[in-house]
Amino acid sequence: MASSGSWTKSLFVGIWNVLNFSRKLIFNAIFLLLIVGFFIAISGDDDGKIVIEQDSALVLNLRGNLVIEKTAVDPFEQFVNEAFDQQEENPEVLVSDVVMVLENAKRDNRITALVLDLQAMYGGGLDKLRVIAEAVEDFKQSGKPVYAVGDFYTQDQYYIAAHADNVYLHPMGGMLLEGYGRYRTYFKDALEKLKLTTHIFRVGTFKSAVEPYLRNDMSDAAREANTAWLDVYWQQYKADVAEARDMEMSNFDEKLDVLAGKMADVDGDFARYALEYGWVDQLKNREQVRTELQDLVGQDSSRLGFKSVSYENYLDVISMPSAFMQNDGDQVGIVVAKGVILNGDQKAGAIGGDSTARLLRKARLDDQIKAVVLHVDSPGGSAFASEVIRNEIELLKQAGKPVVAKMGTYAASGGYWISASADKIVASPSTITGSIGVFGMFMTYENTLDYLGITVDGVGTTEVAGISAARSLDPRVGQIIQGSIEHSYKQFIELVASERSLTETRVDEIAQGRVWIGETALELGLVDQLGSLDDAVAAAAELANLESYDTRVVERSLSPKEKFWKEFFGQAAAMAKGSGISYEQSYALGLFKEVIEDFDSVARLNDPRGVYAMCIACEID
Repeated sequence: MASSGSWTKSLFVGIWNVLNFSRKLIFNAIFLLLIVGFFIAISGDDDGKIVIEQDSALVLNLRGNLVIEKTAVDPFEQFVNEAFDQQEENPEVLVSDVVMVLENAKRDNRITALVLDLQAMYGGGLDKLRVIAEAVEDFKQSGKPVYAVGDFYTQDQYYIAAHADNVYLHPMGGMLLEGYGRYRTYFKDALEKLKLTTHIFRVGTFKSAVEPYLRNDMSDAAREANTAWLDVYWQQYKADVAEARDMEMSNFDEKLDVLAGKMADVDGDFARYALEYGWVDQLKNREQVRTELQDLVGQDSSRLGFKSVSYENYLDVISMPSAFMQNDGDQVGIVVAKGVILNGDQKAGAIGGDSTARLLRKARLDDQIKAVVLHVDSPGGSAFASEVIRNEIELLKQAGKPVVAKMGTYAASGGYWISASADKIVASPSTITGSIGVFGMFMTYENTLDYLGITVDGVGTTEVAGISAARSLDPRVGQIIQGSIEHSYKQFIELVASERSLTETRVDEIAQGRVWIGETALELGLVDQLGSLDDAVAAAAELANLESYDTRVVERSLSPKEKFWKEFFGQAAAMAKGSGISYEQSYALGLFKEVIEDFDSVARLNDPRGVYAMCIACEID
C-alpha cells in the first residue's frame, strides 16, 4: 500500500498536470482566436465603414482626462478593451485630436452643427480647457450652431460648455462652480504613533512637498504661496467664463452665505439656480433636446435619434496614416515631455531621462528638423534625469537648431529645469511653474523594530557600511546628504541665473521652492512669452529663419516586433468588435491580463542620488 506521503505527492502532481494542460489549452485557443480574427479582418469587406450623412451633427462626446500625450498602453490590453467594449480604467483624450476634429468639422459641408456632450470628460488643466474652448470659438466662425447638453456640469466641463451658443441643462440636473483648492493629508502624528523616523533634506522656504511628513497642517509659507497662485488661477477661469457667457464676474458665488441665500430663493433646485442666474440658457430633458436636434439635422435610427457622428468615429474618418503625410520640406519637431520625470527609459505618459533625451537626440540627427519645441507638462521629479534631458537641449543648440520650451499645465521644479536652457520659453497664462528647489526624503523604522523587540547589529569595514532603513541614521550621514541637497539647489540657481540672464541673488529670491502662475512668471522673467503651442512653434520657426515648414511630433520608433503586434491586435480588435462575442466569453482573456498596480507617486521616484526637483504641491483640487 502506498504511503500517505506518496499518495499526497501523486495527487498534487496530478492536479498540477491538469492545470498545466488546461493553461496551455486556453492559451492556444486564445492565440488561434486572434489568428483567425486577424485574417478575417484583413480580408473582410467594408460593411463596417463609417458613413457621415449630409447635414449631420458632430457630437463631441469626450471621455477621460485631457492630455498632450497619451499614456502608453500594452497592445494586448488595448485589444481586449476595444474588442469587447470594456471601459479603460483611466481613459485619456488627446487635446491635439480634439482641435483637429473641430478644425476639420468647421470646413466639412456634411457637418451642420456641433453638440458638446461632456458628461464623461474628467477634466484637465486650464491651459488644455482653453485650447479646446478656443477651437470651439473658431468652429462657430463657420456659422454652424453649437449646443452644450448635459445632466450635470462639473467645473471643467462647464468651462468648455460656456462657449456654446445654447447651453442646456436637464431639469433634474445641476451645476456648481466651487473654485480651486489645494488640500493635502498630513501624517506627522501617524508616523510618530508608528514610531517611524522621517529624515527630510531640502532647500527652499516654500518647498512644501515634504510638509505632510513633518507637520499636521500647512505651513504659513506654503499657505501664502498656494493662495497666491490659486487666486490668479481662479481669476483666469472666472474671466474666461464671464466673457464667454457675457456676464459679470460678480455673478460667481464665492461666499457660502450668498450661495445659500440664492438656493433658498429657488427652493434648493440647482437646475433653477443655474437658469435664473444665467449659467444655462434653457432647462430641457433628453427628449426635448433630441426633438430640437431632429428638427435641425433630421431623424435617424441611431441611439441618439438624430443624424450624427461621434467624436471617435469622426476622428477615425479624418485621421490619415502618417506615411501619407510625410514630406521632404523643413520641419519643426515637437518633443512631448509629459508626466513625472524618472530616471532611465520610460513609456509615454512619463518622462524618462534616457528615453526623452533619446527623442531630443533623434530630432538633432534628423536633417529635416530645423528647430524643436519641447512641450512640457510636468511637476518635475528626478534631478539627475532632468539634467540628462537638459544636456540634450544644449547639444541641439550647439547643432544650430533652436529650442523653444512650451509649458503646459505644469512646468515646475524639474519641469522648469529641463526648460531653462531653451532659447525661448512660452507659457500658458495658467501654467504652474517655478518651484525652483530640491529635496530628499526617506524613513527609518528602528524605533518600530525596537518596540517589537527586534534589534539590528553587526560589523562593517567602515563607518559608512550598513546604512539601512532598519538602523538609526548617523547625524554625520545626514549632514552629508543635506550638503548634497544644498549643492543641487546651488546648481539649480546657477543654471536659472545663467540661462535667464538674472543674478543668482535675484533667482534665489524668487526660487526657494515657490510656485508661480504663468502670468506672474512672465513678470519675474522666468518665461519669455505667454501663448499657445502654435505660438511656440511659430517662435521656433522664426529663430530658425523658416518661412515655409511643417510640424512633426518626434516619437519613439517601434521595433519590427512591436509594429507587428500593434497591427495584429488592432486588426483583431476591429474584427472582434462586431463578432457578437459575449462578455462572458471575453472574460477568459481578462484572466490572463497582467495586473499592474499603480504605485504611489513618491514610491516611483528613482533618482540615483535620491535628489528630487519636484512640485508635489502643484496638484489642483
